[in-house]
Amino acid sequence: MTTARPALDPELRELLAGMPLMPQLGPEVLAQVRPFSSMPVEPLLEGRVIDRREVTVPGPDGERIPLSVFSPARAERSAGAPCVYWVHGGGMVMGDRFSQIDIPLEWLDEFGAVVVSVDYRLAPEATGTTLVDDCYRGLLWVAEHADDLGVDPARIVVAGASAGGGLAAGVTLLARDLGTPAIAAQVLIGPMLDHRNTSTSSRQYSGDPGVWTREMNEFGWRSVLGDRTDDEVSEYVSPALAEDLSGLPATYIDTGSAEVFRDEDTDYATRIWAAGGQAELHVWAGGFHGFDALYPQAHISATARRTRTDWLARLLTPNRAA
Repeated sequence: MTTARPALDPELRELLAGMPLMPQLGPEVLAQVRPFSSMPVEPLLEGRVIDRREVTVPGPDGERIPLSVFSPARAERSAGAPCVYWVHGGGMVMGDRFSQIDIPLEWLDEFGAVVVSVDYRLAPEATGTTLVDDCYRGLLWVAEHADDLGVDPARIVVAGASAGGGLAAGVTLLARDLGTPAIAAQVLIGPMLDHRNTSTSSRQYSGDPGVWTREMNEFGWRSVLGDRTDDEVSEYVSPALAEDLSGLPATYIDTGSAEVFRDEDTDYATRIWAAGGQAELHVWAGGFHGFDALYPQAHISATARRTRTDWLARLLTPNRAA
């Protein structure tokens, strides 16, 4: 029996109709799509008055982790700027530090934020906690070099989309448990939070080709976790496993009603509230996974992006009218 699904937003449905969708994701398909999983960053920098810096930091095993730092040009820069630490999406198996970078660059424009994007290692070449550990090491470097970056260490925001949203959540849990660095907020955009893949929304988006399906999700998680059993999986890799969601910074979560991660994302927000935390949750009716990154010109996408930015404005510049 076919599982009923929420209808797509009409504008998104029309746009998606012209997009080729993958029926499955496996090693051979991954090898084919990886080279196309990120767009060049240079076109996004045209017309922006931005300084760009490339650095590498040592990972937990000595491997070098690339970071890209985008700052307002020196003449436009103010001391004590907010920082957005960006973690890209791609199912933990593809993408790079320039994937979806247009999202945090909007916050550079809006708030004069310094954007630091991390190129964590990908599965299946890297497995277990390696990906989240890479992201955490990059975040530590940002906090340790806040003065040099012109960043206010009390206004570091960890943000990410899809797999990057899940890794951002894992990094935030890790920073809470280790006591450093301080994180002002986390912005989780359609985050990939739960390796168990058993929710109603996961079952709804199974079988047919899609932007991200249950089967693709299973491949991504299997690539990271291999044959680990549930009790061998770290909550920093699969944040939905965390029993304690207290003590987290202000959290923004958004997702679509027509996507595989809908239920794990809404559950994560609910559990933050149950622990006494502050979370803002938006479920965009008719939104599929990654809709606002793939089609930013759509009305629903523009609304979603503006709503996130308005939330950050209230958080980062509380005396400013959003």
